[in-house]
Amino acid sequence: MRLAIPPARIHAVFRDIPVFRTSCLYRISSASPPPGCPGIIPPSVRELSPFGPTSLFSMRNLMKLQNFTAFAVAFPFACLSLAAAAALPVNEARGPFPAVVTDAFGRRVTVERAPERIVTVFSSNTELVAALGLADLIVGIDAMTFYPPEVAGTRRIGGRLGISLEEVAGVLPDLVLLTPARQAAHTLLGPLDKLGIPAAVLTARDVPEIRENLMKIAVLCGVPERGAAAVASMDERLAKVRLAREGLPRPRVVLMTARLSSGLFLAARAGDYTASLVELAGGTLALEEGSAFPRMAQISPEALIGLDPDVIILTRRRDEGTELGDYLERPAFSGLRARSTGQIHAVPSEEFLIPAFRIVDGVERLAAIFTAWGRG
Repeated sequence: MRLAIPPARIHAVFRDIPVFRTSCLYRISSASPPPGCPGIIPPSVRELSPFGPTSLFSMRNLMKLQNFTAFAVAFPFACLSLAAAAALPVNEARGPFPAVVTDAFGRRVTVERAPERIVTVFSSNTELVAALGLADLIVGIDAMTFYPPEVAGTRRIGGRLGISLEEVAGVLPDLVLLTPARQAAHTLLGPLDKLGIPAAVLTARDVPEIRENLMKIAVLCGVPERGAAAVASMDERLAKVRLAREGLPRPRVVLMTARLSSGLFLAARAGDYTASLVELAGGTLALEEGSAFPRMAQISPEALIGLDPDVIILTRRRDEGTELGDYLERPAFSGLRARSTGQIHAVPSEEFLIPAFRIVDGVERLAAIFTAWGRG
């Protein structure tokens, strides 16, 4: 008899039984364990034969257990749980599978069964999975991800200094979503491929790519209908903004994301998705007028004063203070048009700097600011 049980189901059955959690049950179907994952079945195992020389419960494997008596007690209950798991439909209502997409690196990514344990490297991928209603499948996120609230207690697999392969493999993912930032793709793709774990690289340089990423994730997770509905919702809301702003004056805008220690500002420039949000909301990028400014994201206070934009947008996290806004209250900036007319606005950075579903909230927010400016 052979049980076709996804590795995630097997892991869910055995992970809470102490004897399995502390064992060295590694050699199964000749698959090697992921680093830092003692006593857990490798994710590359797709089918297990309960008995036989290389089976889960072969004598060779039983002898590796640290506590055979405890195993003997736990074994019947584990078998009952496995039988129940085997009776469940593998893909439930998701599909079709195998699912295939081409990622940002031109790689053909194939997922054989409905993913049940997803690692999302970087906030954008986490938010896109959540937008599909699949946040409960996320088992690993990076340290800089804080949304949605459902993932607050999820295991952290790395941070600003990089992503840990050991931590990623340790949560037994059956799908990893990542971006090229912080060398994540360079560090993880090769090892994940050797472990047999599907991994897709996603980039977002504009809104169309964000929509495309949402659909790719939906296909890989077996919920293409949800993806299509989410994309349709984005399109509908953006169309409403475009219609509402049609024919209205377009303010000259500078959107700043930070002030550097050098005294320069980081500002959105044409060619990135943050700047495209300004245009979708009905504004124009003051920095793109003519060719007076080099194609750099950094601008000086003198350049800002020279531009004298109609509206200045400052992005900040909800837990941050108003340092940048306070800085613009200095006497040197008293001549700014936006300051004298009350058109310096602080907005949540997560709506503009994370290329995911919430960018639509950002576009709607900017459109309201621009409309109020026009009435001003």
